[in-house]
Amino acid sequence: MRLVELNHVIEPGMVTYAGLPGPVICDYLSREASRGKYAEGTEFQIGRIDMVANTGTYLDTPFHRYADGDDLAAFPLGKVTALPGLVVRADGAVGPEVFAGLDLAGKAVLVHTGWDRHWGTGAYFTGHPYLTEAAALALRAAGVALVGIDSHNIDDTAGMARPVHTVLLHAGIAIVEHLTNLGALPDTGFIFNAPPPRIRGMGTFPVRAHALID
Repeated sequence: MRLVELNHVIEPGMVTYAGLPGPVICDYLSREASRGKYAEGTEFQIGRIDMVANTGTYLDTPFHRYADGDDLAAFPLGKVTALPGLVVRADGAVGPEVFAGLDLAGKAVLVHTGWDRHWGTGAYFTGHPYLTEAAALALRAAGVALVGIDSHNIDDTAGMARPVHTVLLHAGIAIVEHLTNLGALPDTGFIFNAPPPRIRGMGTFPVRAHALID
């Protein structure tokens, strides 16, 4: 068995989505300050982070799009972990033809575009690959468990509509955006995991997405 990391490391100030602030990471209790609270020779660090939920590699649950949808606390663990995975290699506007003839039911379908090569640069935010609404409808009809992409957004951000989010999240299909390292995965034969913490009243949060390859 081999584990493959599919997530970006969260670092101070990094920008995931243009217009949203990067995280602030600091000490709540530093090691130096802790020395006066514990026995001699004992010290701890307690960290603090201030960030928007859409930071790094993150999972979208239905609450992100729908007020009455499952939030992070309510979304079933079985829909984000221990999922048989399938990688599709594509670029540009990814349509339903890319998924034609594939066994998609119950799978985490990960779209490998290679756009993560632009991570950390201004090029990441514009002209990125995305799924079309027709692709989302095809994936929903096929009964996929989860859809992920290694791009800036699963939708086309040139406009303000978000049809892919709308179709998938309405059907209870989670989305993982800003994946990375999908080129290290085989097309099939792996297990995908991306569980978030259980937080009420939030629909999105960073995940340590990874694959287990047999």
